Amino acid sequence: MTEQNYQAPDLNLVGAEHVRRYQETNGEVGYEWNGAHALLLTTIGRRSGEPRTNALIFARDGADYLVVASLGGAPKDPLWYGNLVANPSARIQVRDEHLSVTARTATDEERPRLWKIVSTEWPNYNVYQQRTDRKIPVVVLSTS
Repeated sequence: MTEQNYQAPDLNLVGAEHVRRYQETNGEVGYEWNGAHALLLTTIGRRSGEPRTNALIFARDGADYLVVASLGGAPKDPLWYGNLVANPSARIQVRDEHLSVTARTATDEERPRLWKIVSTEWPNYNVYQQRTDRKIPVVVLSTS
């Protein structure tokens, strides 16, 4: 997939506003986002020790939830990913369901299979990967 295949998302619901509306409506607003599905991931800030919540596109692999640390193909990983590396215990909200999860980065061996799953949910991930030299992490969230 090339940059010309990029599908610009509707950005009317992003960032803190996406999180707020998702929480207020138990996902009635924000779960479906630009044809994909979103969850809320709450990590603990590695410096602040404070909870940090982000709305992220997700896919499923059996019982596991998959999220991608893409940051749109930026050269650096998103802050939430650094928080998970420092402390893999987190919480997710999927619609009105709240779950404790343990995060891990997909191994090099499993990443190609998982990448197919997540890029089917959000094809722009393929464009994001072309925008950066870093290998964009696929994160596996397993319920605890």
